[in-house]
Order: sequence, then C-alpha cells, then structure tokens
Amino acid sequence: MVKTVKIGSMETSPSRFLIIAGPCVIESYDILLVTARHLLALSRKHNFDLVFKSSFDKANRTSVNGFRGPGLAEGLKMLAEVKRELGVPVLSDVHESAQCDEAAAVLDILQIPAFLCRQTDLLVAAARTGKAVNVKKGQFLAPRDMTNAVKKLVDSGNENILLTERGASFGYNNLVVDFRSIPIMQENGYPVIFDATHSVQLPGGAGDASSGQRQYVPTLARAAVVAGADGMFMEVHPNPDEAKSDAANQVPLAQVEELIEQCLKLRQVYQTLSPLALPAPGQCKQLAAI
Repeated sequence: MVKTVKIGSMETSPSRFLIIAGPCVIESYDILLVTARHLLALSRKHNFDLVFKSSFDKANRTSVNGFRGPGLAEGLKMLAEVKRELGVPVLSDVHESAQCDEAAAVLDILQIPAFLCRQTDLLVAAARTGKAVNVKKGQFLAPRDMTNAVKKLVDSGNENILLTERGASFGYNNLVVDFRSIPIMQENGYPVIFDATHSVQLPGGAGDASSGQRQYVPTLARAAVVAGADGMFMEVHPNPDEAKSDAANQVPLAQVEELIEQCLKLRQVYQTLSPLALPAPGQCKQLAAI
C-alpha cells in the first residue's frame, strides 16, 4: 500500500485516480483557462482527482530558439489566477534551487524534470518548501535508482512524494517503457504516476526539436493502468498541432474525455483483481518442500 500524499487541500486515495494534465508550456492565459475549465468539468463528471499542470519555463529545449514560456514571475502569476478562479491544484517544473521558494508560494506540486532527478540541491530545496514533490524518473535511470531520489527528499523532511515513469532512452531518438518500473518504484512506498505523453516523445526527432507519436498515447496509458499506476500524467492542448512545445505528443482537448474514461474503467477492473506474485527464481524448491 502506497502512502497518502497531501496536495494542497486534497489527499491522494487508492479509491480515486489522480490525473495530472494541462498544456506542456504556458502559451497564454486564455489557453490555460479554457483547458483547465474543461479538465475540471471532466473531473467532476467522472469522479477523479485533478491537478492542473503547465510549465512556466521549458529549460531543456532541443534548440536555443525553442519557445520556453513566460518565465517564473509571469508564469506563476497566471497559474495563481487559474487556481484562484477554479480552485484546482496546480503543478509546474522547477529547474533551479533558487526557484523553489517562489514557486511554492503558488504551486501545490513542485515537479522535478527527468533530466534533473539526480540534482541533490534541487531536490533538497524542493523538499524543504513542504509542498508535494513529483520527481520524474530520468530517461537514463533504472527504476530502482529512484530510491536515491526518494531518500534525498525524505532526509530533507518531506514525505509528500510522487514518482513518475516517462520512458527510458532507447537510442536513435526513441524511448521505450518498461512497465515493471511501476511496481518497482512503488516499492518505495509512494504513488507512481505514468506520463503517457512524454513516453511517446521522440527526443530531438525533428532535428532542432522533439517529435512524437501521439497515436500510441492510448495504448501506453491503458497498459500503465493495468500495470497498477496510481495516476496518469498527460499533456493536453486545444489544438496540439499549433502548440509551441511538444506539439506531436499532446492529446487534443476534445478527445481527452474518451481516454480518461477508458483509464478509469480499467482502473476499476484492476482494483477487483487479487494480488498475484509468482515466486522469484530460486524460491521454487523452497516452496515445493513446504
């Protein structure tokens, strides 16, 4: 059983699926508000917990000319307004230790980008804000390596932790998802979220930008639910093909309801299944002797 995590005034619960969703990067307040309103209506209709996400800065763009967002001050201002108007918890990435306190004044979850999941100073600074921290597993790490990230947060006084699987580098601009990573990371005792849209990203696949394979988002999302994920992360946009970041892998806002419905139905089925654990290699003789 994974621990309960406090996210603002909300707490995670095994009986309610957590969905973290929103545009990849803040492009305008209008896009934020339209997207958040739509997602909030779906959360009430389908009874799931929602955290609204959008990045105030995308600091790891492929090209120096890539759109990064409005920056810390302006981005947090817009997220704060969405939170005030709709009452929804909000998440954004932090990239430097110096950003954490200012971000924590607005955000309910501070997210550590996958490329930065080993950065001790950043993890410690995020943990010390007291806010929930979502750490994305680096594309270069084995799932068991995330135990070290968890320990850095816990030793810094914070146990409001989420871990997110987002695929592993496979070479040649490709990622692959090993769904064993979900139960492996759950052994740390904290909820594990599956990032359904970054997992279909093709890093650097467009030369000076990343590309992606949006058509496989539903396949991976459904697989993650039946692998036992505690929640789903997905980037959604009213018109993904015109998005300024991750255009090729964001889910169209008009189509997100059907995907969420499928995930929730599979989650209900998963929760009815009895736990099944086969013996590890070397244990069979021991079991046969009993």
